[in-house]
Amino acid sequence: MEPNVRFWVTEHQSFFQRLRLWIELLDPTNVIISVEKIETLRQLLFTNEEAPIHVSEDEKIQEAWKRSLSTVHPDSSELIPALLRPAAFLPLMAPTVFFSMMPAKGIKSMILPQVSLYTYTTAFNISNGNASYSRHLHESVLLGTGVIASSTFLGMIPYLVQLKFSLDNIWIRRALPVFFLAHISGMNVFTSRSLEPIRGIQVMDKEGNVIGHSKRAGRKAVNETAISRTVLFGTSAFIPEVFTYFFKRTQFFLQNPQSVWTMKLSCTFLVMGLVLPVSFSMFPQIGRIQRSKLEEEIQSLTEETELFYNRGV
Repeated sequence: MEPNVRFWVTEHQSFFQRLRLWIELLDPTNVIISVEKIETLRQLLFTNEEAPIHVSEDEKIQEAWKRSLSTVHPDSSELIPALLRPAAFLPLMAPTVFFSMMPAKGIKSMILPQVSLYTYTTAFNISNGNASYSRHLHESVLLGTGVIASSTFLGMIPYLVQLKFSLDNIWIRRALPVFFLAHISGMNVFTSRSLEPIRGIQVMDKEGNVIGHSKRAGRKAVNETAISRTVLFGTSAFIPEVFTYFFKRTQFFLQNPQSVWTMKLSCTFLVMGLVLPVSFSMFPQIGRIQRSKLEEEIQSLTEETELFYNRGV
Protein backbone atom coordinates (compact mmCIF):
# COMPACT_ATOMS: atom_id res chain seq x y z
CA MET A 1 0.00 0.00 0.00
CA GLU A 2 1.16 3.55 -0.73
CA PRO A 3 2.63 4.83 2.58
CA ASN A 4 0.60 8.05 2.53
CA VAL A 5 -2.64 6.09 2.12
CA ARG A 6 -1.60 3.68 4.87
CA PHE A 7 -0.94 6.59 7.19
CA TRP A 8 -4.30 8.31 6.69
CA VAL A 9 -6.24 5.02 6.86
CA THR A 10 -4.62 3.69 10.02
CA GLU A 11 -4.40 7.03 11.84
CA HIS A 12 -7.87 7.65 13.31
CA GLN A 13 -7.29 11.33 13.92
CA SER A 14 -9.55 13.90 15.49
CA PHE A 15 -9.86 17.40 14.06
CA PHE A 16 -7.27 18.77 16.50
CA GLN A 17 -4.81 15.98 15.70
CA ARG A 18 -5.19 16.72 11.99
CA LEU A 19 -4.76 20.43 12.71
CA ARG A 20 -1.51 19.87 14.58
CA LEU A 21 -0.23 17.65 11.77
CA TRP A 22 -1.15 20.11 9.04
CA ILE A 23 0.69 22.89 10.86
CA GLU A 24 3.81 20.75 10.49
CA LEU A 25 3.07 19.73 6.89
CA LEU A 26 2.75 23.39 5.86
CA ASP A 27 6.39 23.97 6.75
CA PRO A 28 7.79 26.12 3.87
CA THR A 29 10.90 23.93 3.64
CA ASN A 30 8.67 21.26 2.06
CA VAL A 31 8.66 23.43 -1.07
CA ILE A 32 12.43 23.47 -1.53
CA ILE A 33 13.40 20.00 -0.27
CA SER A 34 15.39 18.07 -2.87
CA VAL A 35 14.00 15.12 -4.79
CA GLU A 36 16.92 12.96 -3.64
CA LYS A 37 16.13 13.60 0.02
CA ILE A 38 12.45 12.84 -0.47
CA GLU A 39 13.28 9.55 -2.18
CA THR A 40 15.70 8.60 0.61
CA LEU A 41 13.14 9.36 3.32
CA ARG A 42 10.40 7.57 1.41
CA GLN A 43 12.54 4.46 1.23
CA LEU A 44 12.51 4.36 5.02
CA LEU A 45 8.73 4.15 4.96
CA PHE A 46 8.77 1.21 2.56
CA THR A 47 11.31 -0.69 4.65
CA ASN A 48 10.05 0.30 8.10
CA GLU A 49 6.64 -0.88 9.25
CA GLU A 50 6.58 1.01 12.52
CA ALA A 51 3.43 2.90 13.44
CA PRO A 52 3.42 6.44 12.04
CA ILE A 53 4.72 9.63 13.64
CA HIS A 54 3.37 9.79 17.16
CA VAL A 55 4.28 6.19 18.10
CA SER A 56 7.69 6.01 16.48
CA GLU A 57 10.46 7.61 18.53
CA ASP A 58 12.86 7.63 15.58
CA GLU A 59 13.17 11.25 14.45
CA LYS A 60 14.24 10.10 10.99
CA ILE A 61 11.02 8.10 10.60
CA GLN A 62 8.95 11.05 11.84
CA GLU A 63 10.61 13.35 9.31
CA ALA A 64 10.07 10.78 6.55
CA TRP A 65 6.33 10.70 7.23
CA LYS A 66 6.00 14.46 7.29
CA ARG A 67 8.02 14.96 4.11
CA SER A 68 6.14 12.20 2.32
CA LEU A 69 2.68 13.43 3.30
CA SER A 70 3.49 16.98 2.20
CA THR A 71 5.20 16.28 -1.13
CA VAL A 72 3.89 13.01 -2.61
CA HIS A 73 0.45 12.45 -4.14
CA PRO A 74 -1.26 9.49 -2.42
CA ASP A 75 -3.01 8.24 -5.58
CA SER A 76 -0.16 8.28 -8.07
CA SER A 77 2.82 8.14 -5.65
CA GLU A 78 4.36 10.92 -7.76
CA LEU A 79 5.94 14.12 -6.48
CA ILE A 80 3.61 17.11 -6.40
CA PRO A 81 5.20 20.06 -8.30
CA ALA A 82 7.03 22.25 -5.79
CA LEU A 83 4.91 25.39 -6.28
CA LEU A 84 1.68 23.38 -6.07
CA ARG A 85 2.43 21.67 -2.77
CA PRO A 86 0.26 22.66 0.21
CA ALA A 87 3.26 24.37 1.83
CA ALA A 88 3.47 26.81 -1.11
CA PHE A 89 -0.19 27.83 -0.86
CA LEU A 90 0.15 30.56 1.78
CA PRO A 91 3.16 32.52 0.42
CA LEU A 92 1.69 32.49 -3.10
CA MET A 93 -1.99 32.99 -2.32
CA ALA A 94 -1.96 35.63 0.45
CA PRO A 95 -0.50 38.40 -1.77
CA THR A 96 -2.83 37.38 -4.61
CA VAL A 97 -5.89 37.57 -2.37
CA PHE A 98 -4.70 40.97 -1.13
CA PHE A 99 -4.34 42.40 -4.66
CA SER A 100 -7.61 40.82 -5.82
CA MET A 101 -9.43 42.71 -3.06
CA MET A 102 -7.99 46.11 -4.03
CA PRO A 103 -10.58 48.74 -5.04
CA ALA A 104 -11.30 48.78 -8.76
CA LYS A 105 -9.68 51.64 -10.71
CA GLY A 106 -10.04 50.28 -14.23
CA ILE A 107 -10.39 47.12 -16.29
CA LYS A 108 -6.63 46.48 -16.54
CA SER A 109 -6.02 46.80 -12.81
CA MET A 110 -8.64 44.17 -11.98
CA ILE A 111 -7.87 41.54 -14.63
CA LEU A 112 -4.33 40.53 -13.63
CA PRO A 113 -5.07 39.82 -9.92
CA GLN A 114 -8.14 37.76 -10.83
CA VAL A 115 -6.29 35.78 -13.51
CA SER A 116 -3.37 35.13 -11.15
CA LEU A 117 -5.67 34.08 -8.31
CA TYR A 118 -7.76 31.60 -10.27
CA THR A 119 -4.91 30.27 -12.39
CA TYR A 120 -3.09 29.16 -9.28
CA THR A 121 -6.15 27.84 -7.41
CA THR A 122 -7.25 25.87 -10.49
CA ALA A 123 -3.79 24.32 -10.94
CA PHE A 124 -3.60 23.60 -7.20
CA ASN A 125 -7.03 21.93 -7.15
CA ILE A 126 -6.27 19.73 -10.15
CA SER A 127 -2.80 18.74 -8.90
CA ASN A 128 -3.95 17.96 -5.36
CA GLY A 129 -7.31 16.44 -6.22
CA ASN A 130 -8.04 12.75 -6.62
CA ALA A 131 -5.96 11.18 -9.40
CA SER A 132 -7.32 7.64 -9.37
CA TYR A 133 -9.68 8.06 -12.34
CA SER A 134 -8.63 7.89 -16.00
CA ARG A 135 -7.83 11.23 -17.61
CA HIS A 136 -5.60 12.58 -20.36
CA LEU A 137 -3.32 15.61 -20.27
CA HIS A 138 -5.29 17.47 -22.94
CA GLU A 139 -8.48 17.00 -20.90
CA SER A 140 -6.88 18.56 -17.84
CA VAL A 141 -5.50 21.46 -19.92
CA LEU A 142 -8.82 22.20 -21.61
CA LEU A 143 -10.74 21.85 -18.36
CA GLY A 144 -8.29 24.07 -16.49
CA THR A 145 -8.37 26.75 -19.18
CA GLY A 146 -12.17 26.88 -19.12
CA VAL A 147 -12.26 27.01 -15.34
CA ILE A 148 -9.71 29.84 -15.19
CA ALA A 149 -11.61 31.89 -17.78
CA SER A 150 -15.01 31.44 -16.13
CA SER A 151 -13.70 32.01 -12.61
CA THR A 152 -11.87 35.17 -13.68
CA PHE A 153 -14.98 36.57 -15.35
CA LEU A 154 -17.16 35.87 -12.31
CA GLY A 155 -14.51 37.32 -10.01
CA MET A 156 -14.59 40.60 -11.93
CA ILE A 157 -18.36 41.05 -11.62
CA PRO A 158 -18.40 42.94 -8.27
CA TYR A 159 -15.72 45.35 -9.54
CA LEU A 160 -17.55 45.90 -12.82
CA VAL A 161 -20.67 46.66 -10.80
CA GLN A 162 -18.71 49.21 -8.76
CA LEU A 163 -17.42 50.88 -11.92
CA LYS A 164 -20.89 50.99 -13.45
CA PHE A 165 -22.92 51.99 -10.41
CA SER A 166 -22.17 54.23 -7.47
CA LEU A 167 -22.49 52.15 -4.29
CA ASP A 168 -22.71 54.59 -1.39
CA ASN A 169 -22.86 51.94 1.33
CA ILE A 170 -19.25 51.00 2.13
CA TRP A 171 -20.24 47.65 3.61
CA ILE A 172 -22.05 46.61 0.45
CA ARG A 173 -19.17 47.90 -1.66
CA ARG A 174 -16.62 45.84 0.27
CA ALA A 175 -18.86 42.84 1.01
CA LEU A 176 -19.57 42.06 -2.66
CA PRO A 177 -15.95 41.10 -3.53
CA VAL A 178 -15.70 38.98 -0.36
CA PHE A 179 -18.97 37.17 -1.15
CA PHE A 180 -17.94 36.48 -4.73
CA LEU A 181 -14.42 35.38 -3.78
CA ALA A 182 -15.69 32.86 -1.22
CA HIS A 183 -18.31 31.35 -3.51
CA ILE A 184 -16.20 31.33 -6.66
CA SER A 185 -13.40 29.58 -4.73
CA GLY A 186 -15.85 26.82 -3.84
CA MET A 187 -17.17 26.68 -7.40
CA ASN A 188 -13.60 26.52 -8.66
CA VAL A 189 -13.13 23.25 -6.78
CA PHE A 190 -16.37 21.86 -8.24
CA THR A 191 -15.46 22.75 -11.80
CA SER A 192 -11.73 21.97 -11.77
CA ARG A 193 -12.43 18.55 -10.24
CA SER A 194 -15.69 17.93 -12.09
CA LEU A 195 -14.41 14.70 -13.68
CA GLU A 196 -14.25 12.98 -10.28
CA PRO A 197 -18.03 12.68 -9.73
CA ILE A 198 -18.52 12.00 -13.45
CA ARG A 199 -16.05 9.12 -13.85
CA GLY A 200 -15.80 7.99 -10.24
CA ILE A 201 -12.81 7.67 -7.95
CA GLN A 202 -11.26 4.61 -6.36
CA VAL A 203 -12.71 3.28 -3.13
CA MET A 204 -10.66 0.82 -1.11
CA ASP A 205 -10.86 -1.33 1.99
CA LYS A 206 -8.72 -0.80 5.09
CA GLU A 207 -5.95 -2.92 3.55
CA GLY A 208 -5.71 -0.64 0.53
CA ASN A 209 -7.33 -3.10 -1.88
CA VAL A 210 -9.24 -1.21 -4.57
CA ILE A 211 -12.90 -2.31 -4.69
CA GLY A 212 -14.06 -0.14 -7.58
CA HIS A 213 -14.71 3.38 -8.84
CA SER A 214 -17.53 5.33 -7.23
CA LYS A 215 -19.17 8.49 -8.54
CA ARG A 216 -20.83 9.04 -5.17
CA ALA A 217 -17.48 8.98 -3.39
CA GLY A 218 -16.16 11.44 -6.00
CA ARG A 219 -19.08 13.77 -5.33
CA LYS A 220 -18.49 13.57 -1.58
CA ALA A 221 -14.76 14.28 -1.97
CA VAL A 222 -15.35 17.35 -4.13
CA ASN A 223 -18.15 18.68 -1.87
CA GLU A 224 -15.99 18.46 1.25
CA THR A 225 -13.04 20.17 -0.40
CA ALA A 226 -15.24 22.93 -1.83
CA ILE A 227 -16.65 23.67 1.63
CA SER A 228 -13.18 23.92 3.14
CA ARG A 229 -11.99 26.22 0.35
CA THR A 230 -15.02 28.51 0.73
CA VAL A 231 -14.30 28.86 4.44
CA LEU A 232 -10.62 29.57 3.77
CA PHE A 233 -11.05 32.32 1.17
CA GLY A 234 -14.16 33.82 2.72
CA THR A 235 -12.49 34.25 6.10
CA SER A 236 -9.16 35.37 4.63
CA ALA A 237 -10.89 38.16 2.68
CA PHE A 238 -13.55 39.20 5.21
CA ILE A 239 -11.47 39.75 8.36
CA PRO A 240 -8.85 42.04 6.72
CA GLU A 241 -11.70 44.14 5.29
CA VAL A 242 -13.20 44.54 8.77
CA PHE A 243 -9.83 45.44 10.29
CA THR A 244 -9.18 47.94 7.52
CA TYR A 245 -12.55 49.62 8.11
CA PHE A 246 -11.76 50.27 11.77
CA PHE A 247 -8.07 50.99 11.16
CA LYS A 248 -9.00 53.91 8.89
CA ARG A 249 -10.69 55.55 11.88
CA THR A 250 -7.61 55.53 14.07
CA GLN A 251 -5.30 58.46 14.74
CA PHE A 252 -2.34 56.46 13.41
CA PHE A 253 -3.97 56.13 9.99
CA LEU A 254 -4.79 59.85 9.86
CA GLN A 255 -1.11 60.59 10.40
CA ASN A 256 0.12 57.76 8.14
CA PRO A 257 -2.51 57.15 5.42
CA GLN A 258 -0.17 54.95 3.35
CA SER A 259 0.11 52.46 6.21
CA VAL A 260 -3.31 50.97 5.43
CA TRP A 261 -1.95 48.77 2.65
CA THR A 262 0.88 47.43 4.80
CA MET A 263 -1.58 46.69 7.59
CA LYS A 264 -4.05 45.00 5.26
CA LEU A 265 -1.39 42.84 3.59
CA SER A 266 -0.01 41.80 6.99
CA CYS A 267 -3.52 41.04 8.20
CA THR A 268 -4.23 38.93 5.11
CA PHE A 269 -1.05 36.88 5.67
CA LEU A 270 -1.89 36.44 9.35
CA VAL A 271 -5.52 35.43 8.86
CA MET A 272 -4.82 33.07 5.97
CA GLY A 273 -1.88 31.59 7.88
CA LEU A 274 -4.22 30.81 10.80
CA VAL A 275 -7.17 29.59 8.73
CA LEU A 276 -5.22 27.52 6.17
CA PRO A 277 -4.40 24.55 8.47
CA VAL A 278 -7.95 24.74 9.87
CA SER A 279 -9.37 24.55 6.35
CA PHE A 280 -7.18 21.59 5.38
CA SER A 281 -8.11 19.84 8.65
CA MET A 282 -11.89 20.20 8.40
CA PHE A 283 -12.24 16.78 6.74
CA PRO A 284 -9.93 13.71 6.84
CA GLN A 285 -7.47 13.42 3.97
CA ILE A 286 -8.60 9.86 3.33
CA GLY A 287 -12.37 10.01 3.67
CA ARG A 288 -14.64 7.24 4.88
CA ILE A 289 -17.94 6.27 3.33
CA GLN A 290 -20.44 3.59 4.29
CA ARG A 291 -20.82 0.76 1.79
CA SER A 292 -24.61 1.26 1.87
CA LYS A 293 -24.14 4.77 0.40
CA LEU A 294 -22.19 3.53 -2.62
CA GLU A 295 -23.44 2.21 -5.95
CA GLU A 296 -25.06 -1.23 -5.91
CA GLU A 297 -22.39 -2.74 -8.14
CA ILE A 298 -19.71 -1.77 -5.61
CA GLN A 299 -21.77 -3.00 -2.65
CA SER A 300 -21.91 -6.43 -4.25
CA LEU A 301 -18.10 -6.64 -4.48
CA THR A 302 -17.28 -6.49 -0.77
CA GLU A 303 -18.59 -7.29 2.68
CA GLU A 304 -16.78 -4.36 4.30
CA THR A 305 -19.18 -1.95 6.00
CA GLU A 306 -16.86 1.05 5.56
CA LEU A 307 -14.67 1.96 2.61
CA PHE A 308 -12.07 4.67 2.01
CA TYR A 309 -11.32 7.23 -0.72
CA ASN A 310 -8.76 9.99 -1.23
CA ARG A 311 -10.50 13.32 -0.67
CA GLY A 312 -7.63 15.40 -1.95
CA VAL A 313 -6.59 18.81 -0.64
